[in-house]
Amino acid sequence: MLEKAIILAGCAVGAGLSLIAGIGPGIGEGYAVGQACSAIGRQPECKGSVTSTMLLGCAVAETTGIYGFVTGLLLLFVAPRMFIGML
Repeated sequence: MLEKAIILAGCAVGAGLSLIAGIGPGIGEGYAVGQACSAIGRQPECKGSVTSTMLLGCAVAETTGIYGFVTGLLLLFVAPRMFIGML
């Protein structure tokens, strides 16, 4: 009985920590968009290249948040059954 409680607590703590990974991409993407707006304001003729580069960078940064979200879901719904099944 204690083993199951420890497994469930560990999975819950791990899921919570992995979902914190969504904070970093949000901050980074906001900063990137702000800098892109600043660059377009200084040189409006390079709007297309700045926008495309910014969108590519935001897409790559967003994968970190998605990986954290998927890891959290796996720790909440898949891992407890798998670990309890090993007992």
